[in-house]
Amino acid sequence: MKYATYHYFFRNLANPIKIRIISSLKEKESCVGELSKNLGIEQSKISHALASLRCCNIVQVKQKGKERVYSLNKETILPILEMIDKHEKKFCKCCPMKK
Repeated sequence: MKYATYHYFFRNLANPIKIRIISSLKEKESCVGELSKNLGIEQSKISHALASLRCCNIVQVKQKGKERVYSLNKETILPILEMIDKHEKKFCKCCPMKK
């Protein structure tokens, strides 16, 4: 089994800053400056988190002029997030984070 791979992948999804970035990118693609402003997090922390997310190809980057624009991996990550949302609605009745 690839326990190390699972650990690294799910560690990315369990980090509060990274999940805020993922949630923001789920709404729209953004550059580091936009993410920093929208989330109220220092650009250096955003950049560091994005590097880790890129390593697992959770986020993708494209160059637009002088900016790097980040988006979620539409092939795998968006379907995973949709599956998590469905699971939460059906099975997480006692989840303390549920609003």
